[in-house]
Amino acid sequence: MSETSSAVELVAPHGSDDLKVLLLEGAALDQAREQAAGLLKLTLSQREMGDLIMLGIGGFTPLEGFMNEADWRGVVDRMQLANGLFWPIPITLSATESEVSNLKVGQQVALVSPVDEELMGVLELAEVYQPDRAHECEQVFKTTDQAHPGVKMVMQQGSYNLAGKVQFFSQGRFPKDYPGVYLTPRQTRALLIEKGWTRVAAFQTRNPMHRSHEHLAKIAIEICDGVLIHSLLGNLKPGDIPAKVRQQAIKTLIDNYFVPNTVVQAGYPLDMRYAGPREALLHALFRQNYGCSHLIVGRDHAGVGDYYGPFDAQHIFSEIPKGALRTRPLKIDWTFWCHRCENMASMRTCPHEAGDRVLVSGTKLRQALEAGGEVGPKFSRPEVLAVLREYYAART
Repeated sequence: MSETSSAVELVAPHGSDDLKVLLLEGAALDQAREQAAGLLKLTLSQREMGDLIMLGIGGFTPLEGFMNEADWRGVVDRMQLANGLFWPIPITLSATESEVSNLKVGQQVALVSPVDEELMGVLELAEVYQPDRAHECEQVFKTTDQAHPGVKMVMQQGSYNLAGKVQFFSQGRFPKDYPGVYLTPRQTRALLIEKGWTRVAAFQTRNPMHRSHEHLAKIAIEICDGVLIHSLLGNLKPGDIPAKVRQQAIKTLIDNYFVPNTVVQAGYPLDMRYAGPREALLHALFRQNYGCSHLIVGRDHAGVGDYYGPFDAQHIFSEIPKGALRTRPLKIDWTFWCHRCENMASMRTCPHEAGDRVLVSGTKLRQALEAGGEVGPKFSRPEVLAVLREYYAART
C-alpha cells in the first residue's frame, strides 16, 4: 500500500464511468414520498426488494430500473441487454393478472416491502409483458425442475413483468441490522481507496467460513492488495445459517486468523438465486461496481444440489466475450486439509491420495452441527465452531 489515496484507481463500474445511484435524498426524497402516498401499491417479493435496493444504491449500474421485454429476452438468450451490454441474469419485477388489470402504461406505482409495507420506491411503468418463465429457467438455471430453489422462485412469480425506471427511497432494514457490515458500492469504494488498494479480490459467501474458505481468501491476499469478504445478507434456502450468525462467525475468523488490514468484511442485500455459472457472472459484475478487480471462484460457486458441475462457474468465464467484464475470476481448485502435507492444499498442489484429505464444504459443516457431531480443527476453526454451536444449541 505504498500508493497514496489520491493515486488509487479502482476498476470502473460496469458499462459506465460512474456509479448509477438512484437513491433520492433531502427535499427531493420528501417530495417524492409525499407524491407516492396516494399511488397504487405493489408489494415486492423478497428477491425483488433486494434487486430494487441494488438498483438504488448503484450495485446494478448502469441499470435504472426493471428490465423491459427486449432486455429480458436478450439477457435470457444471449446474456446481453438490448443495447448489447453484457448482463447474465434478468432483473425483473413481476405482477399477477389481477394486479396488471389495475395498471396502465405511463402511471406511477408505489413499491412496498413484503416485510413491513415500507415504501421502498416508485416504478414509472413503461411496459407490461408476459415472459416465458419455463424458457427463462431453462436458460438461466439449466433446468425447469422446481426442486431447484431458483426455479421454484421464478415459476411462483406473477405471470407478467412490469418494466420501467425507478425512484428509490429506502434501503430497508439492512443499514440498521448490519451496521458497519452493510456497505453501498460508493461506501465500499471509498473504503478501498482509503486503504490504498487497487487489486481487490471479492470472496462471495452465503456460509460461515470454514478452513477451505479461509485458505481461498489467503491465496487471494498473497496476490492482491486485499480481500473483500462479501456476504449475502438476503434470503437463503431453508436450513442455511442466518446472516447475523454468519457475520459473527466471519468476524471471529478475521479477528483471530487474518493479518490486520488485509480483509474488509462487508455484506450486500440480495437473495441467492442458486443459478450456478450465470450467478457467478452476476457476482463478478456487481463486484466490479463495488470496486473489486477480481472475484474468487472456487468449487460449486452459487450452486445447489447436483444441477451444475463443480467447476462450471469457472468455465463460463472463458465462454463470455472478451471485455464483457473488467472484474476477472481467480479460479482456484478444490481445497482441503491434507494429513500428509500437514497443511491446507488444493488438487493442484497436493499429490496425495483421497484418504489423506479432509474435504470441507458448507453443507457438510451444517450437517455435522445439526447432528451435534464432532467437527475437528482441520475442518473449521475452534473459535468459529463456538459461535455456530451456540446458534444450533439455541434452536433445540
